[in-house]
Amino acid sequence: MRFATVKAEGQQLYGAVVEGGFLALSGDFPQWSSLREVIAADGLAALEAAAKGRAMTHPDDSYAWEIPIPAPEKIICVGVNFPDRNAEYNDGQDAPPHMSLFIRFARSFTGHGQALIRPPETPQLDYEGEIAVIIGKGGRRIAEAAALDHIAALTLCNEGTLRDWVRHAKFNVTQGKNWDHSGAMGPWIVPLADHSQITDVHLQTRVNGEVRQDDRTGRMLFPVARQIAYISTFTTLVAGDIIVTGTPTGAGARYDPPRYLVPGDVIEVEAGGIGILRNTVEDEA
Repeated sequence: MRFATVKAEGQQLYGAVVEGGFLALSGDFPQWSSLREVIAADGLAALEAAAKGRAMTHPDDSYAWEIPIPAPEKIICVGVNFPDRNAEYNDGQDAPPHMSLFIRFARSFTGHGQALIRPPETPQLDYEGEIAVIIGKGGRRIAEAAALDHIAALTLCNEGTLRDWVRHAKFNVTQGKNWDHSGAMGPWIVPLADHSQITDVHLQTRVNGEVRQDDRTGRMLFPVARQIAYISTFTTLVAGDIIVTGTPTGAGARYDPPRYLVPGDVIEVEAGGIGILRNTVEDEA
């Protein structure tokens, strides 16, 4: 079953994605204000039980998708995590011994079906299709062998980036990664029932129907289990934290000339067993 956060008639709701639309469940569980609290209480099974046999409460097109976990404590992103992506840097280095990490804020993402916003300061808005994992069971110094058991669910991410702004400084990319609504997440979360849902999954990004990124998670330089183990070494992971696991080669900046996003473009990020995250592009009003 798939669970989502939506806005309908000015109200934020969480619930299940069902035939014909959305089944609001937040009213059934007033003790949990969002999917973050559901996950912290290990409540996804309760939501699934409550949804069985019930029809949608909101038909398609009567609500807007929001990012599934509205206010995660942390969103940690992994960079340069596919072999061809590493080769793009042309620095002669083999796979690095440790992963590159950076932080994003929830405000930098929008939901499925919404527009990525291109700011007036730069036209260099780029796409990066990725799978994101949502932590269910938190912890510190999590063993790699047990790390996948700490995942509650999976979702999709378009880790939109303002390319020239990631090069404004010598040691960080933060300012190019956190423009309001420059990226997207969703549409929903899919509970992790089996490790095979993340260990070797097909991931593809399309722009206006053209395949731009295409790879499998089994080729990651740093598999998701290692990501969780490494990140939890220096920070305590808590329920609802999101790890954005890395994008394949083929982002717009790597073409000659670069192929940045422009208003009217449609970007689709698809992964087996999760679904499709679709967004358009608009200039900031």
